[in-house]
Amino acid sequence: MIEIIQFMIIAVLAGFLGSLVGLGGGIIITPALTILFGIDIKYAIGASIIAVIATSSGSAIAFVKDHVSNMRVGMLLEVFTTAGGVVGALMAGIFSSKLLYIFFSLILLNSFYGMLKKTGLITKVKKEEKVENDKYADRYKLNSTYYDKATGKTVAYNVTNVPQGSLVMFGAGFASGLLGIGSGAFKVVALDSYMKLPIKVSTATSNFMMGVTATASALIYFFNGTINPAIAAPIAIGTLIGSRTGAKVMQRLDAKYIRYIFLPILLFTIVNMFLKGVGVL
Repeated sequence: MIEIIQFMIIAVLAGFLGSLVGLGGGIIITPALTILFGIDIKYAIGASIIAVIATSSGSAIAFVKDHVSNMRVGMLLEVFTTAGGVVGALMAGIFSSKLLYIFFSLILLNSFYGMLKKTGLITKVKKEEKVENDKYADRYKLNSTYYDKATGKTVAYNVTNVPQGSLVMFGAGFASGLLGIGSGAFKVVALDSYMKLPIKVSTATSNFMMGVTATASALIYFFNGTINPAIAAPIAIGTLIGSRTGAKVMQRLDAKYIRYIFLPILLFTIVNMFLKGVGVL
């Protein structure tokens, strides 16, 4: 009983952070279960998949209702993420995983620097650039608006660099399928840094997309027997509670604070991938 309560407490934290920054919560669940509780990695990953679905479901209620998630962008990019995942899974074993870990960590490092500059912590923030729809955004009507509860204003935004964002999404799916890693960081980077969506829309849309992807993966884990109900059930409940809270908090936070929270998590992901690439982990 005590262990179940501990699972739920960790899951509440994971769901809260996951919905806040668009990373699903798996980045906390898997290491917590393996390091703190000594649970077999395969069952930890199975529980992590369930946590991602719960985070997406819990936050989606608020994000979709308040039109923060951009459904058109999410469904379009989901095609590329899924395609990348299939190609990655089919090519598993062909490429050196260590080199790929280093390669993807360097890509994320470049994006980390770009997002860091947006915060104004290392350079003076330039006047916000004007974003114009590219031809694909116009064709598929990807631009939208959302009501920012932090400022009390309706924010209209355009979408650009759809091909580049789609390529990053394909790479995210490819990395996920080939290396078995989560791709939430790539999703937020593609939406924020490449396609120039507001950070709140980026995190909300990333959460929506991860739920779609994780649902497909969960079926495989379920039939493989790697989803242990005794672990996954309390994780799902805790994550659902945390994600509902995180979604409400995110909408009332100033956008810059979301970046401040996201950047350390992104840096952790980069370091973790690089260390795996050089064989330390």
